Amino acid sequence: MKFFADTAEISEIRDLAATGLLDGVTTNPSLIHKAGRNFLEVVREIADVVEGPISAEVVALDYDGMMREAEVLRKIAKHIAIKVPLTPDGLKACRALTSDGTMVNVTLCFSAAQALLAAKAGATFISPFVGRHDDVAFDGMQLIADIRLIYDHYEFDTQILVASVRHPMHVVEAAKIGADVMTAPPKIIWQLFKHPLTDAGIASFLKDWESTGQKI
Repeated sequence: MKFFADTAEISEIRDLAATGLLDGVTTNPSLIHKAGRNFLEVVREIADVVEGPISAEVVALDYDGMMREAEVLRKIAKHIAIKVPLTPDGLKACRALTSDGTMVNVTLCFSAAQALLAAKAGATFISPFVGRHDDVAFDGMQLIADIRLIYDHYEFDTQILVASVRHPMHVVEAAKIGADVMTAPPKIIWQLFKHPLTDAGIASFLKDWESTGQKI
């Protein structure tokens, strides 16, 4: 499963990229607002750090507006994925952009029916929001399982990009189902490294090594 960082903070992206485990980045208007920086400038900086797909979201809601904004964004770098909302105009833009060789991430997916439409529109990625689904008493992981079943049944190429990840178990469960990608805030990705028995084991080994009086 590919790991994308869901952030617009370039320092966080650099830290994760240094591990060699980061495959891409996703951004959205809320993350840009939180970063407090110019959108295009941030996307350019991310493109210089990360070689994998970088999702940059349009804010227009009409087809013509989306296509105008997409033209600006995809000129930044070849690995920019245009992020569009799961609306009729969004899927129309998706079809036009992917037909022209541009990666497209269809976002704000909350049903298997929507995911089916996105795949038929040629989406590179579909972004179902598992955390927001859980927030309203729906099973976010069941949605991922349903999409995986449908995509496998019809051999769609669209990659399932699990979004709105709230904790490490979302990542583990998505991997067990067979999601292609997950995107999470950097703090969630760092939590994947943690286990109390690992920490205890390191402390024990260091204590025993110190008692030997040896050096390497």
